Amino acid sequence: MARTVSMQLIELMIHKRDISFVLEYLGKKGDFQFQSHIDDEKAAETSEESRAFDSLQDIRSYLHIEDLETFVEGASLPTEGEAARVKELSASVRDLREREIGAKEAKQRLEETYQEALSFSNLKLPYSELEYLSFLSIRIGKIDPAAIDSLSFSLGDRGLIIPLGEDKTRILAAASKKGRFALDAELKRAGFVPLEIPENFQGIPDDVIVGMKKKLDVAAKELEAIETEKRNFAQLHTDEIYTLLSSYSLAMQVASMQSRLEATQYVYRITGWIPKSHMRGFTSDLDNLSEGRIAIRQYQPEEVPSVRAGQEKVPVKLQHGKFVSAFERMVFSYGAPLYGTIDPTPLVAFFFTILFGIMFGDAGQGLVFLLIGILMTVGVIKKFPVDPKFGAIFIAIGCSSTIMGLLTGEFFANEHVLIPFGRFVTGLFGESQDRVLDLMPAADSLDKLFYFFLFTIANGFIINSIGLIINIVNNFLLKKPEKAVFGKTGMFGLLFYWYIAFVIIRIFAFKSTFMLYDWIAIGITLFGVFFAHPLERLFTKQKPIFPLGIGTAIIEGLVEILEVLSSYLSNSVSFLRVGAFALAHAVLGYIIFSMTALVQSSGTLFGIVGGVLVSIVGNLIVIVLEGMIVAIQVVRLQYYEFFSKFFSEAGREFEPFVFVYKGAKG
Repeated sequence: MARTVSMQLIELMIHKRDISFVLEYLGKKGDFQFQSHIDDEKAAETSEESRAFDSLQDIRSYLHIEDLETFVEGASLPTEGEAARVKELSASVRDLREREIGAKEAKQRLEETYQEALSFSNLKLPYSELEYLSFLSIRIGKIDPAAIDSLSFSLGDRGLIIPLGEDKTRILAAASKKGRFALDAELKRAGFVPLEIPENFQGIPDDVIVGMKKKLDVAAKELEAIETEKRNFAQLHTDEIYTLLSSYSLAMQVASMQSRLEATQYVYRITGWIPKSHMRGFTSDLDNLSEGRIAIRQYQPEEVPSVRAGQEKVPVKLQHGKFVSAFERMVFSYGAPLYGTIDPTPLVAFFFTILFGIMFGDAGQGLVFLLIGILMTVGVIKKFPVDPKFGAIFIAIGCSSTIMGLLTGEFFANEHVLIPFGRFVTGLFGESQDRVLDLMPAADSLDKLFYFFLFTIANGFIINSIGLIINIVNNFLLKKPEKAVFGKTGMFGLLFYWYIAFVIIRIFAFKSTFMLYDWIAIGITLFGVFFAHPLERLFTKQKPIFPLGIGTAIIEGLVEILEVLSSYLSNSVSFLRVGAFALAHAVLGYIIFSMTALVQSSGTLFGIVGGVLVSIVGNLIVIVLEGMIVAIQVVRLQYYEFFSKFFSEAGREFEPFVFVYKGAKG
């Protein structure tokens, strides 16, 4: 049976000239976990590498280049030539930016001048003649175009607002001499800025406006030329900028880690965990990388004082193929197994696949899951509610759902499509029937439904038993034989569980009765549960055997017996939900099929199209909603009925030092 990966502690003494290259190797390899938590408070202040990286990010942002999601292939620490290249790019972009800013400012000034001139192009009278009208008060100035409508509404018939020019940023406001105070108040509220206009001003000559327009067009072309140069610069240097970003992201992380390591004037010391199977190549690579300027010491976990004292847990790494590894996160979400114990991931993958298929049996809907899984695995679907690395799970549940669907005769909730297949299979073993397994409640199929629910309970019995066996083996592996033998999850608890199941089968299947030896067998198994704690102390030679008194031990024993009876019963009965969800899925399929047939019964084109839509929408709802609910139920069964048998103590997950690209968001 699979166990967690064997680990070793390694101590490295590294010369200061090699430390950056060693850290680069460790981060790229991704197989080394530092023994203790690295102190973040010792992190270096802003380093030269981080300043260069920030400069490159500024260049990338200015040139409107998308940021990287991960390192470019073959990224390595920057060289002196790359450092010089960063300075050259910064200088070029700085010059381009200054020229662009200057061109934008010049264009803006010319545009404002032109618009202001254009606003007064139709003013042919001297402004003084308007200013000194005996019956009108005139105001000319700037205003936000968005405020013109509200200003006109506020003034009503007390004044008149006339936009000047095409952009409406300047207006002429007029009111009677009596209403000038109200006009000024409303203008002030609207953010009006009066313009200083000479008394003899009487408009802008047309030839001057034409000249301004020509200058504005020249400025616009100059700005467009700079923007074109900017786009060309970005296209030409995108790959180089990506390479430099990757290099300096690595360098920044190396510098940050190096500043937090234990060191003397010339030597750095690193200790950490590494898989034992990688040790030979690891030490050889480091020796070649440092040209022999490195000292390496290796320790077995039991040789590490902090591990022997129970102050440190050996990190746990699981090693599987592509299919089983997709289920690792499901295990670690509950907790990491203890180092050296049985790896439950292959069993989790098998149970999840089987249970999901039983509860979600439809050949057509299963093929949808299968297709999604294949597309996720080959990289066609990259953005999905779940990570593409879980594509193997979709393939697995797709296959199991399809097989269950073939047995129940469902294909996208249609009960007729697979009738030939059902008759063929059942005909091989006797009388032909429409379906191998009929889950729809009916007078002639209740016995089959009853046996199906017994089958789901049998699945629960097997899963619970395997969980108990794993706990027993784990305790022997951890050199805790007393916990492996006594208690509700030890050998006595397992034998009690098995014997009760044996008695129930014997009584109901063979019409037997409860015998005296049954009471004796049950009494012996429960004795190991009842006095579990005293027997453990006796086995390990701890004294006193009853530290809190025999009365307390009896009460604890009674509680243990009640917990054994209730937990084993509930753990087994809990698997009835597998049959219940399978039945619910069959009923939902029947409802969708009946509604589709009802809509199509009219025989019209509208009825046919409507029936197809009902079928599609119904199947989508089942695939999305019921699929999610079934998945949650399967996870719940594994967590509370399977994991609870042997996950009495969580381990420490292996978290290797690995480089992660840290862009603008990181």
